[in-house]
Amino acid sequence: MKHTSRLLLGFLTGATGVLVLTAVFHFNLRGKDAAPVVKIENTAVNRDVRPVTSFAPIVKKAAPSVVNIFSTRIVQERPRRNPFTDDPILRQFFGEVPQEDQSRSRKEESLGSGVIISPDGYILTANHVVEGADEIKVAINSSKKEIIAKVIGRDKPTDVAVLKIDAKDLPAITLADSDQLEVGDVVLAIGNPFGVGQTVTMGIISALGRSGFGFSGYENFIQTDAAINPGNSGGALVDAEGRLVGINTAILSHSGDNSGIGFAVPVNLARHVMERLISGGRVARGYLGILPQDLTPDLAQEFNIPNASGALVGDVYPNTPAEKAGLLSGDVILSINGQDIADAHSLTLTVSELAPGSTTTLKILRDGAPKTVTLVLAEHPGMGRLEQQSGADNETAATDSLDGVTVDDLDADVRQQLRIPDRIKGVIVAEVAADSNAAEADLQKGDVIIEINHHAVENTDDAIRLCKEAKGDHILLKIWRRAEGNLALTRFLSVDNTKRTK
Repeated sequence: MKHTSRLLLGFLTGATGVLVLTAVFHFNLRGKDAAPVVKIENTAVNRDVRPVTSFAPIVKKAAPSVVNIFSTRIVQERPRRNPFTDDPILRQFFGEVPQEDQSRSRKEESLGSGVIISPDGYILTANHVVEGADEIKVAINSSKKEIIAKVIGRDKPTDVAVLKIDAKDLPAITLADSDQLEVGDVVLAIGNPFGVGQTVTMGIISALGRSGFGFSGYENFIQTDAAINPGNSGGALVDAEGRLVGINTAILSHSGDNSGIGFAVPVNLARHVMERLISGGRVARGYLGILPQDLTPDLAQEFNIPNASGALVGDVYPNTPAEKAGLLSGDVILSINGQDIADAHSLTLTVSELAPGSTTTLKILRDGAPKTVTLVLAEHPGMGRLEQQSGADNETAATDSLDGVTVDDLDADVRQQLRIPDRIKGVIVAEVAADSNAAEADLQKGDVIIEINHHAVENTDDAIRLCKEAKGDHILLKIWRRAEGNLALTRFLSVDNTKRTK
């Protein structure tokens, strides 16, 4: 690390005799809507290995509950203008060219699938199947008649929507407990791919808890190799007993067609969203007010966490439940209301399913010591993505433990240019060599290093001294980063201190 003084610029069938626990739920609805009756079985699928010659009985059980959804959107087009009208020379010869003075409209139609979850016409589907639609029609497989559907509610962050049709005695599917799924379980995907008609494909559960694809805001996908294609969206993923375990929502493919990697929203999550959409028309999510990050093995070692399980608090936002309860940057959240937290993603999902205003108990580690924090959750203000804005253009040099990093003191000009609050103390990162250990750990130009190995950094002399004194395999940095708009965050980075930059 070197100090520089230059200014910074700136996403089989069950065996007989197995006890099945069945629960029938009634949800209170707003307005005059009738409460849906949903059948749920909480037992795991029977996993006895035995030959299977046909899935026909399972298909006969589940397929009648899967419907086709036809959505229509009216698109207004601007009047087309003749490009020669604005040419004064051409107007001398041809005069004024008549123009279209009225906009035109056209219909855009799309196809998807849905699942009947109550006999009186409630249907689960994917939000993107019906988003922006001016008219939605549902076709039940037992009849060619198309029924107009109304949208009860949509939730874009989970890609779940609830529809209602005026019908009775419909073949409602039974819901399973998706938390009991295991990798390797047989599943069937039922839907209407490419509009060819109802189709059933078979596969297994390839993975659970998939996220990070950007398909939706709260991703906790079931991954399957059962063929899913355009038109399958919103359709059913069922287990080997014909029970609904997921709502098909996306595929990972370079061609746009099935490539053996499909994703479904777990039915437990879809049911949670459905209950809130039906009862209140929207999904209100709990909010802590922190920026969580995963505990990598290196960070776990730095914070004395034996199994790297939990979510590290990188930043605590002001005027939030977390700040009011005294949660601090550097705390590690181990559980919420007795539910273990594996990582930052599981923390986000767990909190999102808690109701705003609910009293919540967190078990945390602070400086290696266990502590219990109780707080009242606020309502999540909305989904957003924080993006770092790099700030500086400067020389680079490399010495000491943080090879390839150049830093500068924070003066008034730098603070003003990079909008760094006076409360933030530390040194600004002027440059990070692309092939350095620091760059590999995600240190970026424009970051402010505020701590090194739990020691506060006041100036460049502190930074260089603390780097020289660092003797462990890793250096723990606490950094401040300017984000989009007026948002900012602090987080921890663990930089390898055993290998030198080439």
